[in-house]
Amino acid sequence: MNWSLITPPLLLAASNLFMNVAWYGHLKAPHRALWVAVLVSWGIALFEYCLAVPANRIGAQTYSLAQLKTLQEVFSLAGFVLVAWVLFGQKPGLAQLAGFALIVAGA
Repeated sequence: MNWSLITPPLLLAASNLFMNVAWYGHLKAPHRALWVAVLVSWGIALFEYCLAVPANRIGAQTYSLAQLKTLQEVFSLAGFVLVAWVLFGQKPGLAQLAGFALIVAGA
């Protein structure tokens, strides 16, 4: 099994889940001070970087930079849909899914 093909997408998918939680998770606690939200989000984003940097370092051996960026964008959209649905109960509608599909097709 060629781990340099499999590892980068797995790490990028996980990193984007962390990043989407960092970006939007604080909205679940609007009563918290903004500085607390920033610090907690930054702490979550640290884990994202701990996954994204190795994903890109390992992935650069197998994938082009454009391919890595495309994977990251696709996983970012998928991560957003999961976070919006699981944390906020905002199930994507047909219009959102069509829009995301167009973005993915463009990538």
